[in-house]
Parts: sequence; structure tokens; C-alpha cells
Amino acid sequence: MGAREEGRTAAVTGEGWGADVREKGRGARRKGPGVVLRAGAQGAGAWGIRTARIRTPRPNQECPPRQRHGALTVVAVYGAAGALAVVALVWTEWHGVRQPEVALAFGALIAVGEAIRCVEAPPALPGGGGAPDPRGEPAPVAAAGALGYALLGRLGGESATHGVLQVVTVVVAASLAGLVAPLGLGCPVDPGHTARRVLTVAFAAICFQPLHRTGGLASSFGHGPYLVGYLLALLALTALCDAVLAAALARARTGWPYGPLLRDELRPLPGVGSAVCATAVVMALTVSVAGLWPVPVLAVPLLLIQYSYRRYAGIRATYRQTIASLARSTEIAGYTPTGHAREVAVLGRAVGRELGLSEPRLTVLEYAALMHDIGQLSLLDPVPAGATEPLPAAEQRRIALLGGAVVRQTGVPAEVALIVERQADPYREQPLAARIVRAVNAYTELVSGPAAEGVAGVAALCALERLRLATARDFDPVVVEALATVLSRQVYGRRR
Repeated sequence: MGAREEGRTAAVTGEGWGADVREKGRGARRKGPGVVLRAGAQGAGAWGIRTARIRTPRPNQECPPRQRHGALTVVAVYGAAGALAVVALVWTEWHGVRQPEVALAFGALIAVGEAIRCVEAPPALPGGGGAPDPRGEPAPVAAAGALGYALLGRLGGESATHGVLQVVTVVVAASLAGLVAPLGLGCPVDPGHTARRVLTVAFAAICFQPLHRTGGLASSFGHGPYLVGYLLALLALTALCDAVLAAALARARTGWPYGPLLRDELRPLPGVGSAVCATAVVMALTVSVAGLWPVPVLAVPLLLIQYSYRRYAGIRATYRQTIASLARSTEIAGYTPTGHAREVAVLGRAVGRELGLSEPRLTVLEYAALMHDIGQLSLLDPVPAGATEPLPAAEQRRIALLGGAVVRQTGVPAEVALIVERQADPYREQPLAARIVRAVNAYTELVSGPAAEGVAGVAALCALERLRLATARDFDPVVVEALATVLSRQVYGRRR
């Protein structure tokens, strides 16, 4: 790895936006609308970039395809939901509200459930700087009420007269009414959540109401268990559609890979999702026989589910704060720079997202990144700027093993301690999370420690090149390229 690489080209490009890193010569110059930075070193064993060329976007350049596709996704979802809501509101205004007492009862349930969901800030995104996660808080009460109204075919033994468009009208009006109190209190709201609710409830109503009115359901399934099976299957398909929309909007908002986002959306469906679907079916069937009084009664178990989720989220937040406080012990003792562990955790989580890790594995990765330097407390004298990469391999391994022993006493999952212990091993012997922690830690040390060269842009490019030159043993080339991709998007594209 010490040989000179005259023909090596390291590039991170985006369609007009982005960075183009190439090796061509030495020196520094500015040219045209872009910025060209050059830094280099010669001789065997030298690491450096012959030319680091960073282009700033021109006013007439187009956005990258990923940004453009994300914007199209948002426009398509919001546009479809908005158009459907307008058509439903106009139709209902023209024809009037049928069975208004039923619409009022279900609308009140939806509004209360939506207000309860938003009245408290959802849990912060791990590693996200305390930013609220609009997807973090479920709304089982509002979802069950909306789906129950969409599947309502009879009321107290008589046929229900509302149709698909009235269902959409009630859901839109109730959802907006439920957001009034949270907006007044300054709580964060997610318009994408309302758009998804409108589209998914409309889908369920379209699949049920016309068949019920024409008698197709009664002739095909009767009024027994086959009808219940059809309703449950319909709501399962509706939940799947909602997960697909949620993952698409999350990808448009963050740029993260779609597969892991969809997997994270599908994971809670067997738990909260099954409870919502079952309650909606029971609510529709019970109201069709007993009237409206079961509506608030059936909402009580879902309120308990939401309360339990909120308690669980609070415990997880406290747990994470405890780990973050423990990680700061090396900073307080002067072994590592202030904010180093936090920086490694945030950047490592972004790299893990880029590599397609699921949410539980990202949480484990974040915990390991926060505590990766805890073993430095065993050193008699702190190393300069807390940088362990220049240390001998045996010393790095000793610090990692001591750190893993400390982590095992904190009660975190054993996988976290394993990642901390293995971060000094050759990358082929490491789990993926340990490879990410080591690469990100080395990068942050190179750009902010005593080994940093020149201005920030040059230091970052030199650090990436040094990581690339050490991919034979120390750093996984796949992880290094994922790190380069994340950094290029943070600087030149949408921040992840």
C-alpha cells in the first residue's frame, strides 16, 4: 500500500451536483465557477491526493436524480391525497352528510386519537441531534377509528348509507381537527402522516363499500367467519400499502435506502398493526349490531397500547442518555476531544444507513460508536487528541479489549461489547458494525486531530485517501466508499 499510485482515481460524483476527486498533479488553484484544491505527497509510503477537485453547483445545473425522484414521490403522494380530499369535500358538500351522528362519532374518535398522537413530541431520532422523528409515534386510536368507519356496512341492524367519498371527508376533517391543539401547543406534525391516512382509508373503503352496497360481499362470504377473514385480509393489505407509502416518503425526505426503510416500517405491523386491524374489524361488526356505544369502549385498549408505547420510548430515551453520559467520561477526563464520540455515532449511523442496516442494528452500532473509546481510561497518559490510530496494533487491541470489558458491565447488549472489542482487529475478522466504527473513528481523528492537513476540505479528502490506501488490512473498502458517499451528500447534496 506504500507504492505510488499514478493512475488511481477516486471519484464521488452526482449529476451536476457533487464532488469529483482525481489525481493529476500538485499545487492549488481556483478556476471558473468551481473550486479546485490540490494537495499531494511523493515517494514510497506517501499518502495523499494529487488533485482534489471540488465543484460547486452552478445555477443552471439540475438536481441529482435521487433528489428529483424524491421530490416526485412527495408531489405524487401529497397531490393524490389532496385531490382525493378536495373531490370528497365537494361531493359531500353537494350531497350532504348522510347519517351525521355516525360520522360525528367516528370523526370525534379520529380527532381525539390524532391529537393524542401529536400532543407530545415523539421520541428523538437516535443519533439525530435530538430531532423528533415524525414516524416515531403510532396512532392506533385514530387509525382504528378511520378503518372501522371505512368498513362500516350496517348500523344497529340497518344499512349504512355513507359511501367512499364521505369516509374520506370524515377522515380529512377529523384529522385536521385533531391537529389544531398540537399546532397551538407548538408540537411537531407530519403532513405525510395525514396524506397516508387519507390514501389508505380510501383504499380500504373502495375495496369494501361498493361490494357491500351491491350485495357482493353477502353473496360471496355471507355474515359469518368468512366475512371476518375478508375484512382482516383487506386491512392487512391496507397496512402493507401504508408501510410502502411511509417508506417512500421517508426515502424522499432523508435519501436513505428504500429496502431498510420498508423493513423498519413492516417490523411493527405484527404488534401494533395487528391490534389496530383487529379493533377496526370488531368495531365495524359490533356497531353494525349494537349501535354506536361500543365505539369509545373499543378505543380504551388502544389508548393503553399508546400509553405503553410512550412509556417504552421514554425508557429507551433514558437508556440512551445514560450510555451517552458514560461515553462522555473520556471527554471529561481529557482523553478524547469534546463531542468526538457523538460525531462518530452520528456519522457511523449514516454510514450504516447507507449500507442497509436495519433499525435495531443501527441502534447497536450507535451504542458501540458512543463507547468505542471507553478503554482509553486505562491509559496513564492521554494520547494526543485521543487519536488511537497512530498507536501500535498491540496497544490498540489492548485498549479495545479493556473497553469491551467496561461495556459488558453497563447492561447493553453483548453485541455492543463485541463491536468495541473487535474494532482493532483486521477488518476481515470484524463484524460489519465494528468495521464501520473503526473507519468512521479513523476519519474523524484524521480530519480533526494532529494528523489533519490544511483546510477542512483538503483534510477531509486526504483522510479519505489515507483510508483507501489502508484497505488491504485495516479498513473495509466497501465501508470506506459508503463513508465517502455519505460525506459527499452531506456537503454537496441533501444532508442525511
